[in-house]
Amino acid sequence: MNLTSVWVQTLADGLVRADLVAGIHTHRTPALAGKPPRWLLDVVLSSTTGSGQAGSWTVSPSHRTLTQTADEPTDAPQQLARLLAQLEATITAGIITASTSPEASSPDRTAESDTATTMVRFRFTPFAAVQAGDQYDSEYL
Repeated sequence: MNLTSVWVQTLADGLVRADLVAGIHTHRTPALAGKPPRWLLDVVLSSTTGSGQAGSWTVSPSHRTLTQTADEPTDAPQQLARLLAQLEATITAGIITASTSPEASSPDRTAESDTATTMVRFRFTPFAAVQAGDQYDSEYL
């Protein structure tokens, strides 16, 4: 994968390098006391994490949430996968962010279902180009 200089902004964990993304999925959280369920858009990283006590150690993939919505973000995994594929075909560096807005949500209600979907938008912001002769403060190198 040619995405070592592309980063994905997570909701609470900072940046994840795009070449480490092994999967993209959505899932619904359960309703908690006083809180409605939410839909999460996650990336699954190619590294695993472990937790537990001696003798009952559990190893599982590491999930990082990009955004959460009240309604299902149906096309979001496919859209992010498409953007990653497009960026992989180029030599680029920058950050991908996910966002939702009230205008982006659209009800998709039919007689068979009473669901709504949320549109998640992805934005790629390239890093500023480095010009020959640019001066850098050694403190940042």
